[in-house]
Amino acid sequence: MSELKRIVSVVFFAAAVPAAQFAAAQTDVYPHKPVRVVLPFPPGGSVDTVARLVMPRLSESLGQQFVIENRSGASGNIGSEYVARAAPDGYTLMVNTVPLVANPWLYGKLPFDPLTDFAPISLLSSSPSVLVVHPSLPVHSVRELLELARSKPGVLNFASAGPGTNPHIAGELINYLGKVDIVAIHYKGGGPALMSTIAGDTEIIVSGVSEATPFAASGKLRALGITSPARSPAFPDIPTIAESGLPGYEFMTWHGLLAPKGTPGAIVAVLADRVKKTMAAPEQVKLFQKNGLDIVASTPEEFAAHLRKEYAKWGRVIKERGMRAE
Repeated sequence: MSELKRIVSVVFFAAAVPAAQFAAAQTDVYPHKPVRVVLPFPPGGSVDTVARLVMPRLSESLGQQFVIENRSGASGNIGSEYVARAAPDGYTLMVNTVPLVANPWLYGKLPFDPLTDFAPISLLSSSPSVLVVHPSLPVHSVRELLELARSKPGVLNFASAGPGTNPHIAGELINYLGKVDIVAIHYKGGGPALMSTIAGDTEIIVSGVSEATPFAASGKLRALGITSPARSPAFPDIPTIAESGLPGYEFMTWHGLLAPKGTPGAIVAVLADRVKKTMAAPEQVKLFQKNGLDIVASTPEEFAAHLRKEYAKWGRVIKERGMRAE
């Protein structure tokens, strides 16, 4: 074969190799530099808790630092937009939760679409929240709280991490099902919202179990009910909100890992596989259980289906409540 024919045959062979194989080859060295993991909420909330449990193990598994960056604002929209516009190369990721799919129903227009502008990697975990009140509030059950709220419409308040965030939606569900009017006071994140209730600036909050239960145990807050359909094995003494006075109530938080749309499928597959393996380690299972978190570690396809389901679910609730973010 002449030199010219040899070169031509090599070129044609390369053109015939599927692009996916080239992408897969690129992941042989992924990651070869630190990976940024954007959290679109301030420190102190459930997203922050989960990310700081997962990322150190992922760093160990893949041999590069997964650097957490809290980029908060506008109920998660600022950080989410940042990730949606980042290079789809596997070096910018995001951990997000319910507001990702709730915010499109609350805001008039968003610069990203939660279902099409991201590549789902893994649904990491799920967890209930817990309804807690400041000890000065004279109630010891959900039933007593509802009775007090009905006697004082528009007087009691609950802390929110911002419009459309988990504490906001969970609190509005109490209003909706309990036919009461407890006023939402919005803060810039779950941590500041929880601190406001501990300080007595607000009276009520529905917060992540891992964040709120230590303060309930110390007497700084009083736990009235957990948001899951059944009692949590991690906190068996806390009744469900449904059994404590509000039948039918259920709210489960979830936390998922995503990348920008267009991130190579091979990189998404590598990350999903390592997440699953690291979260299956016995010490991780115990750590998550201790924090009241249930490990999921789903496939990308399962997470994509979950996002579509949650998008439709919260769209119905938000429209029925007439909720809007200004």
